[in-house]
Amino acid sequence: MADKKKFTLEYEVKSSPRILYSFISEPNGLSQWFADDVNFRDQVYTFTWDDEEQKAKLVSIKENKLVKFKWLDDEPQCYFEMEIVQDELTNDVALAITDFSTEELLAEKKLIWDNQIDYLISVLGA
Repeated sequence: MADKKKFTLEYEVKSSPRILYSFISEPNGLSQWFADDVNFRDQVYTFTWDDEEQKAKLVSIKENKLVKFKWLDDEPQCYFEMEIVQDELTNDVALAITDFSTEELLAEKKLIWDNQIDYLISVLGA
């Protein structure tokens, strides 16, 4: 199996950290842009796309700052994290995504994130 490598993407989002946080941490918020449906039970989020489910454990959460998930069927060192970054001088808000991918799938995975974040920004009206 090919080694997965960590990558980070950052997107400017014109939103308050508090509002953005609800869209990255709550099932209702996540289901508006990230997956078709999202359920949460016993620290496990169930994400559904086109009737296919994928489960992720919530491994870390900091209010109005970040959420970190680990896919239950992925390699032990792999996770995905969404972190809200606010510039102290300008107060600009960005969403930093950390994820893992094999070299062959990296471009595709980045494109998926680009599309998802574009959709998030449109949902936010930002």
